[in-house]
Amino acid sequence: MAHRVTLIPGDGIGPEIVDAARRVVDASGAEMEWVTVNAGENAIKEHGTPLPDHVLESIKETGTALKGPVTTPVGSGFRSVNVALRQALDLYVNLRPALSMPGVKSRYEDIDLVVVRENTEDLYAGVEHMVGEDAAESIKIITRRASERVARYAFEYARRERRRKVTAVHKANILKCSDGLFLESVRHIAGGYSDIEFEDRIVDNMCMQLVQKPELYDVMVMPNLYGDILSDLCAGLVGGLGVAPGANIGDEMAVFEPVHGSAPKYAGKDKSNPTATILSAALMLSHLGESGAAARVTAAVRAVIGEGKNVTYDLGGEAGTSGYANAVIEAMADGD
Repeated sequence: MAHRVTLIPGDGIGPEIVDAARRVVDASGAEMEWVTVNAGENAIKEHGTPLPDHVLESIKETGTALKGPVTTPVGSGFRSVNVALRQALDLYVNLRPALSMPGVKSRYEDIDLVVVRENTEDLYAGVEHMVGEDAAESIKIITRRASERVARYAFEYARRERRRKVTAVHKANILKCSDGLFLESVRHIAGGYSDIEFEDRIVDNMCMQLVQKPELYDVMVMPNLYGDILSDLCAGLVGGLGVAPGANIGDEMAVFEPVHGSAPKYAGKDKSNPTATILSAALMLSHLGESGAAARVTAAVRAVIGEGKNVTYDLGGEAGTSGYANAVIEAMADGD
């Protein structure tokens, strides 16, 4: 039976890289039924909003979406389409693996890290206001419920993927109420997973540790803001956002997307790197229970990049977006 998946092409380079990922998924052996809807700038022209209700309804119906980058226009009423989407669908986990890949330039080797970021609250709740004309106040919201459920996901993920350790990242030495509650919540959940090592690190020290000795870490769980920052840091360890997949996961729904922007100046030029979107699609396949197809996609991407011939300019090659996707599809066929 085919998997019904909402497909959101996005803006700028989004339609090209999403189409590349769709073709790779269709060639992976998994049977898919795509439901295409628009969000972002293209949706404003037709619906007057970057996030029309029918986009949310489609994801609620299918339960899964593959999404390209979208542009949030200034003055639209949305702080971020992505944040609005995550909050509306209660996608409380942002999963960001960072894995070294042969052929991708980096100062580091053998990086294998996973950031599990709480995705719905913290400063991203958007509770802020001016205090007179010369001061502004933002309210950091941390709840026990949100902290415990993201911690439980991190430990369940570690157990399922046979990872060795979970590290909680926080600033509880200074933010004793908010980050203190987060740390207390994670420690409580950790008590139920005696088979997995647990530790905690203060966020500034964690940044230094990841640069100096990333091999000491494995799965890291943290509040929203720290997750936003550290997940980009981890992407930098493996070559940048162009090779970094992402997933937003809730109890009922999940949206898979690259983390990089829409790069409108490259739109329609068939030169953008679709790796992050293709690897996000591989995460989606795994989520759908298509572990074999996910493994084939990931192995083909690694083979093509490792060979270095049919890759995009940022990876040192001359292939276009579509040509790179073709090479990944051919590599899957050769691997069968």
